[in-house]
Amino acid sequence: MTLLLSIFADDILPILLVASVGFLLARYLRVDVKALSRVTLYALTPCLAFNILVTSKISAAELGRMALLAVCTVLGIGLITWLVTLPLRLDRAMASACLIVVMFANGGNYGLPLTLFAFGQEALAYATVYFVTSVAMTYTIGIFLASSGQRSLSDALTSVFKMPVVYAVAIALVVILTGTTLPLPVMRPIQLLSNAAIPAMLLILGMQLERAVKPERPWLVGLATALRLVVSMALGFALAPILGLSGVARQAGVLQAAMPTAVITTILALEYKLDSSFVTGVVFLSTLLSPFTLALLIAFLN
Repeated sequence: MTLLLSIFADDILPILLVASVGFLLARYLRVDVKALSRVTLYALTPCLAFNILVTSKISAAELGRMALLAVCTVLGIGLITWLVTLPLRLDRAMASACLIVVMFANGGNYGLPLTLFAFGQEALAYATVYFVTSVAMTYTIGIFLASSGQRSLSDALTSVFKMPVVYAVAIALVVILTGTTLPLPVMRPIQLLSNAAIPAMLLILGMQLERAVKPERPWLVGLATALRLVVSMALGFALAPILGLSGVARQAGVLQAAMPTAVITTILALEYKLDSSFVTGVVFLSTLLSPFTLALLIAFLN
């Protein structure tokens, strides 16, 4: 019990406190979350990903295994969710909503800072690879599922290539493979923006949670939350050794697999006219319960 309380106080509570600041800013000052989200998405997150990758010591093989873990976990939990919800005979829109809230985790706003606090800078590099891979899947498979066939896959692929983080990772890989050393006038602005990314992500998390409303199907919210927090975690545990991941790579990968539902699913729900109250409810409940499941997980991984 003492270990769990220590993990909660040291690793999880700081995240919740900063997110609470975002919640209060949205509730009482009506701060524009959309503007801050765009700044974070298009400026801070690409710099964070680039800076972490070029300063880390991840080999190309380890990078590939971590990316493969992300792909296998997302697709695996998607298949499990489809099988579990099939007997429920959900309509097409609700089935799509269930898939996106379970498949796509909050590996950025929540997962990256938690990985840093729990396992350190080296683990953060692995978590970033997982996060970037899952982002690419969110903007392809996620959009495809949310649109329920209303938009083409080519439109979804176009969305991926509009994301600066994709290019930041590609450039970082070129720098790593060529052994290039970037001059200080280039790296220092990148590092400054990188340092601002995680606090901004946590503020956005709190701002998004402020929008939560009571869902119409609480039992379905509970089922989706259990799949996201428990079953996906178990899947990460099973896949990590199969893919040859151990040490901090395994810690980062399993932790990313166990994160609550991604906040971006609420944006997809609104954009593609899914049940936004259900999606927001899963985001809220999974985030609310995640300190308990993640504290236990971090204690076990340590």
